[in-house]
Amino acid sequence: MVVSTDATVTMTITETLMAAARRRPSPMAKSSQQLTGLTDREVEVLTLVARGWSNQEISESLYVTSATTKTHVSRLLMKLGARDRAQLIVIAYETGLVSAG
Repeated sequence: MVVSTDATVTMTITETLMAAARRRPSPMAKSSQQLTGLTDREVEVLTLVARGWSNQEISESLYVTSATTKTHVSRLLMKLGARDRAQLIVIAYETGLVSAG
């Protein structure tokens, strides 16, 4: 009898949690809104930062100066409210801009 009672309680809790999860906005949808204020070039730079590229590598790939790349990274930090490159990488993954692999 205890087993069946526990199962009923567990199903009730599970159903409640699932209903609450369905009501919450998707974290991906919410996070992707962070990128709407970025220029196409900033999105491109963010993608390369998320892939682990250095400023020098980004500069060479995009045919821009190191100063321009640093400006793009600084603007990304400001616009996205990130304190460092590591947070930019997290944002890029959370928004679905890049994925593992």
